[in-house]
This record gives sequence, structure tokens and C-alpha cells, in this order.
Amino acid sequence: MEVDCQPEEACTFDEDSIELGDVKDMRLEAEAVVNDVLFAVSEMHVSQNLGSASDVAYINVETKEGNRYCLELTEAGLRVVGHVFDQVDEDLSTQYHETIYSLLDTLSPGYREAFGNALLQRLEMLKQTDNEGVALET
Repeated sequence: MEVDCQPEEACTFDEDSIELGDVKDMRLEAEAVVNDVLFAVSEMHVSQNLGSASDVAYINVETKEGNRYCLELTEAGLRVVGHVFDQVDEDLSTQYHETIYSLLDTLSPGYREAFGNALLQRLEMLKQTDNEGVALET
């Protein structure tokens, strides 16, 4: 990396000021994934025991059915890497999913039900809001 400063000048370097462009920080992505679907699983958190980096993060999830998984998040997507929290099984070969929704949809009927119910509740709220707006206009 090139830093513009003269040798005789005090030059400071702040890593936080670097723009990463299109590069995603997987730790931040993992936190967003957890926050997005936490309502539809029994437990979910970013692993503190497995080493996360800017290119990989691990998420522990327990489905509504009580099944536990360790998920790997990379640019390729999400995949199951273990059937125990904080454990990567090198012999496990599973397919990548582009989204957490797709992955959980294949693992958990309880997720599908919770997601569908949340969607219906949201639609009902929108319908009520729309009906109230129509009543106010008349």
C-alpha cells in the first residue's frame, strides 16, 4: 500500500479509513444474517470460538426442531460445516446456498412455518394501515 507523506513528516495510518470497495467483511455479514432470521430459529449467534476473518465467518444455529448446525459464511455463500456448535467437520461436504433463507428452508420446516407466519402478520399490518388510510381520506 502506498502512503503519501515525506520521510521527514510524521505520517499516520488509520486502517479504519481504508475503503474496501466491493470486498465484504464476513464478520459483519454474519451479524446481519443472524439479525435477519433470529425470529425464526431457536438460537443463532456468530461463533466466538472459531476464527472469523474478513473472508470467512462461522454461525451457530439451532433450528426450531432442536437440530444444531455450524454454518460457514464466505463469498461463495453459506453451507453446513458441522452438526455441533463451534465444530467444523472437514469430512462433511455440503452444498453452498446463496442465502440464509434458502439454507434454513432446506434444514427446518419450523423455519418455513415461522417465516410464513411472520410474512402473513406483516401483510395484515400493511392491510390495516392501508384500510386506516382509506378511512381517513373519506
